[in-house]
Amino acid sequence: MKQLFTFLFLIFSTGYSYCQNDTNWQAPPRIKISGFADIYYVKDFGSKTHTAKRQDFLYNHNRKNEVNLNLGLIKVSVNQAKYHARVALQTGTYAIDNYAAEEGVMQNIMQANVGISLNKKNSLWLDAGIMPSHIGFESAVSINNPTLTRSLMAENSPYFETGAKLSWQANEHWKMAAFWLNGWQRIARQAGNSTPALGTQISYQQHSFKLNWSTFSGSEFPDSTKRMRYFSNLYAQWKKGLFTIYAGFDLGFEQQHTGSSTYNTWLAPAVIIQTKLSDQWQTALRYEYYQDKHGVIIPVNAMQGFAVNGLSANIDFMPNRQIACRLEGRWMGSQNNTFPIAAPAVKSNFVVAASIAIKFGALVGGQ
Repeated sequence: MKQLFTFLFLIFSTGYSYCQNDTNWQAPPRIKISGFADIYYVKDFGSKTHTAKRQDFLYNHNRKNEVNLNLGLIKVSVNQAKYHARVALQTGTYAIDNYAAEEGVMQNIMQANVGISLNKKNSLWLDAGIMPSHIGFESAVSINNPTLTRSLMAENSPYFETGAKLSWQANEHWKMAAFWLNGWQRIARQAGNSTPALGTQISYQQHSFKLNWSTFSGSEFPDSTKRMRYFSNLYAQWKKGLFTIYAGFDLGFEQQHTGSSTYNTWLAPAVIIQTKLSDQWQTALRYEYYQDKHGVIIPVNAMQGFAVNGLSANIDFMPNRQIACRLEGRWMGSQNNTFPIAAPAVKSNFVVAASIAIKFGALVGGQ
């Protein structure tokens, strides 16, 4: 902890020396209000249960045979050359499922963070608060993703994080960041856990190609039963003509018990090929696999372990950049009785999902 305070003191001292005579701090900020809503319906074929919730390891579009709101949010953004801030409030089945561990009103906070520039070139930034996760290429806002539903690797890695981020834009191609976090997708730190989580991110982008590597290390247990978790996410994005290819791979390790030198592991690859059919139509195909034999992340049917293959295909109609009408068929299968959609559980699951999503925004201050 002493080293952290020393590090932060050096950062702020350096930033102060740079910013004393920087008049850019006095320029008025741009203030924007934006929003998003995703209304969906999922037909779950073969489901014989009466509960509306589909699967415990899914967090988006996770109600069946009913029209529902996956995510509705309203966001205020403040942008200035030397500082920025974000506050976003949310509701919907995504917020209910994915923020279930948070208390009360905290479930309705998607973002609440501020950031300041630490040098004259504005290439070094310090951000703190509740932020989007630095892991993966899929977000909670479906209209920004290549497929309607999220991959298993995205659903079972953090969508959000709370803490501090120090980021550096080295040049037009390379960006790096270090994170000091409250834990694995947490707003409040777990009771009895005094171990901070750490993360890193290295991103390279040139023209239509992007390569990103993100890591996480920390414990999701109280200090008395501390077990370290180490996680890596690597993904690439490449656009060529009418095609965009996304490829990602997750690999995680967690100690089997306190002080153990042996680890439980999980892994998840995914590949998505998106094709632009016209100015308004596009389609995407996805293959994915998720293996968690010891139930570290997905404790469903943990006696046999979790090992699932998945295929999906979707077609999207987007009359403009603000509206998306999407239809997707998704199959998941396992050698084990993994899917609790009937009694007893079954080895496969097929659904058809439909969604209408809209995003909007308007400047209310600045230029």
